[in-house]
Amino acid sequence: MRSSKLPLAAALTLGLLAAPAAAQDPPLPKPVLYLMGQEVYSTGGHTYVRYRYDVLNKDTYPDSLFAAAPALPACGLNPSASRTWVDIFDATGKRLYGFCALGKAQDLGQIWFALEEGVIPPSWVYIELNDRQTNTRYRSNLADTTL
Repeated sequence: MRSSKLPLAAALTLGLLAAPAAAQDPPLPKPVLYLMGQEVYSTGGHTYVRYRYDVLNKDTYPDSLFAAAPALPACGLNPSASRTWVDIFDATGKRLYGFCALGKAQDLGQIWFALEEGVIPPSWVYIELNDRQTNTRYRSNLADTTL
């Protein structure tokens, strides 16, 4: 009789170990990136073109994703960089620019990269949201650099 109870106890133990401890939050959607416009500006004797972008579904991201995270590695001299960093890449994966101190999801409506005037921009760009707390990356669609 003892031998029949042992497999049942082992099966119950394995079942408990395999079950999730708590319900997980549903995964966040991919960012939907789109070009808002371009603007020319000058600084330091050089003229640049700024390519301004927005994330259409930024309202689906919790502000906690962009909260200051002093327990995580600093961003340069900023010891309280945000939990999630946003990087802009061209279609080949070359990083063009990044943001490490966005404070809330609405700030995704004010991201950009700049190139010196006369430099041909890449045809397409995408962003990655890097949640440094959970080590999760959210990659957007490819977005145009021309209107």
